[in-house]
Amino acid sequence: MPILILKTMINAPIERCFDLSRNIDLHAQSMQHSGEKAIAGKTDGLISLDESVTWRAKHFGLNFTMTNKITAMEHPHFFIDEMTKGPFKKLSHQHLFKTIGTQTEMSDIFQFEAPYGILGRLVEQLFLTSYMEKLLMHRNEVVKREAQRRIAPPTPLP
Repeated sequence: MPILILKTMINAPIERCFDLSRNIDLHAQSMQHSGEKAIAGKTDGLISLDESVTWRAKHFGLNFTMTNKITAMEHPHFFIDEMTKGPFKKLSHQHLFKTIGTQTEMSDIFQFEAPYGILGRLVEQLFLTSYMEKLLMHRNEVVKREAQRRIAPPTPLP
């Protein structure tokens, strides 16, 4: 079973990074290229413990539907989402957050297993693992960009 571990350093507070990572709208925005859309369960805003979201997207020219549930959460340090229904035999994604100096270290531990036994393992090795890694890296860049976006100071009142 492939395990991807990614670390992203972000110049933003841990709370902002945590909330952006569980923001359904931002996730959909980061996956525009696949037409990913929340179609059931929690479909917008911040997903929380014991909530589920069902996604529909197109990957490899095929339509996929997948339901994920937040199975553990400790604000603002971690949350775990796991697939409860969908195309994988197994999928678990740990989102970890740690303050280091003035930055937030956002870590992903992403485990998945394709169905279909040895054929699925071959697909994982040939292209699925690198495809999933690129998706996560792109998503993390969107979270980082949004977290670091500077908000203009308020205009002083006359």
